[in-house]
Amino acid sequence: MAKNVRLSGPTLKVLRFFMGDVSRPRSGAEIHQATRIGSGTLYPLLVRLEEAGWFLSEWEQIEPSQEGRPRRRYYTITGAGQRAAREALAPLQWEGALAWQS
Repeated sequence: MAKNVRLSGPTLKVLRFFMGDVSRPRSGAEIHQATRIGSGTLYPLLVRLEEAGWFLSEWEQIEPSQEGRPRRRYYTITGAGQRAAREALAPLQWEGALAWQS
C-alpha cells in the first residue's frame, strides 16, 4: 500500500463504498451522503487517494449556466485502489467488527 494513505475510519468507509460498485464514478456529494463524512475530511481524503494512485477524478462535461448548477467532480477507484481496498478491508470482514461503518 502507498505510504501516504492512512487507513483511518473515514478512509475505510470510502474504500468500502467504492468497492460496492467499482465501475461507477461517484460525485463528492454522493460519497458524502453514503458515508456521512464531512466535507472538511472527505475532500482532502479524496485528494490523498488520488495522489496515491488509488482514485482518478474528472470534472463532468457540462455547461453550468445551462444546467443551472455547478459542475460535479466524479471519482473512480483504480485497479491499484481496488487491490489496496481488498487488502485493507479483509481483516475487518473476518473480525466481523465493522463498527466504523455505522
